Amino acid sequence: MAVRLKVYQSFLDRFDHRAWGYGGAGELVECAAVAFHFPAFRDRIGQRPPVETQDPVRALGFDGVAQPRGFAVLHHALDRGVTFWDTADMYGSGHNERLIGRALRGRRDEVVLATKFGIIRDAEGGMALNSRPEYVREACDASLQRLGTDVIDLYYLHRVDPATPIEETVAAMAELVAEGKVRAIGLSEAAAATIRRAAEVHPISAVQSEYSIFSRDIEDSVIPACLEVGATLVAYSPLGRGMLSGRFKQDVRPAEGDFRTLTPRFQGDAYEANVALVAEIEALAAAKSCKPAEVALAWVLSRGDHVITIPGTSKRDNLKVNLGAYDIALTDDELKRLDRLADQVKGDRYDERGMSIING
Repeated sequence: MAVRLKVYQSFLDRFDHRAWGYGGAGELVECAAVAFHFPAFRDRIGQRPPVETQDPVRALGFDGVAQPRGFAVLHHALDRGVTFWDTADMYGSGHNERLIGRALRGRRDEVVLATKFGIIRDAEGGMALNSRPEYVREACDASLQRLGTDVIDLYYLHRVDPATPIEETVAAMAELVAEGKVRAIGLSEAAAATIRRAAEVHPISAVQSEYSIFSRDIEDSVIPACLEVGATLVAYSPLGRGMLSGRFKQDVRPAEGDFRTLTPRFQGDAYEANVALVAEIEALAAAKSCKPAEVALAWVLSRGDHVITIPGTSKRDNLKVNLGAYDIALTDDELKRLDRLADQVKGDRYDERGMSIING
């Protein structure tokens, strides 16, 4: 399926509109976006008017593995033309940024590079938020050093910190843009009102939120806000943390210690009910002679040119499947069949703590 996007001509000489994200080292992937659809990039980098392209925009995530297999998959993705990579400073407590920096040695100019900040570890090893202006600069400088680069192409606030007005955080991020350390800025799991307030301070190029056949709560307000301010919606966990791929069954569950076992949708009766819903996706995939993951990703891609999907993988075979989703076209009747599933999903997508820091 060709995805029709506005692409700034100044990028066309460097990239061919495919993207990659990296989570890694045991962390759940929440990665990847596509810079070529980010309006704010025009003012910072591109000088020519937007042009139209029919080239497919390919966005992927990477659930990291140990070296050297991790390097092999990363380099394979780059060789396939996946030229936008997105990570975060909290993934592997900075290890993943270092790994990406090493993987890109000698090839940095081939990619658009993004990372996130704002989630930190507290004294007890738990998760806390920090988006104070002074920390914005500290976090950016640390990421630049770990990534081995002098500029971050897209810098996200990973979660909105209620203790700091979003205007103050975005103003600090805008200073980094003015200094040439960052080219464009984005938000992750931000509420519609926050997106609009942030955009009053500086153009918001991308908003990253969970979005899939099973998770559609952002449709009522977040997506309209993205359209209003001109931000690309970067859909993370488009496969429902693997559930929509058909990988899990009633008798095949995530292993003990897997992050997913801590989330309500993968627990008890909710797990059984949700796995049963996936049968509808599997049946549709069988009828189309493709994989359930391809159907699930094609559904997200069908939501509009402003939406990019970011599946995660650590294997070449899954990479091939994820890229194959761009060739899957869903009919109106097929989309309606899939649209009915969200209202039947059981359980929240995060535990109580995780739910408290989204839609901030």
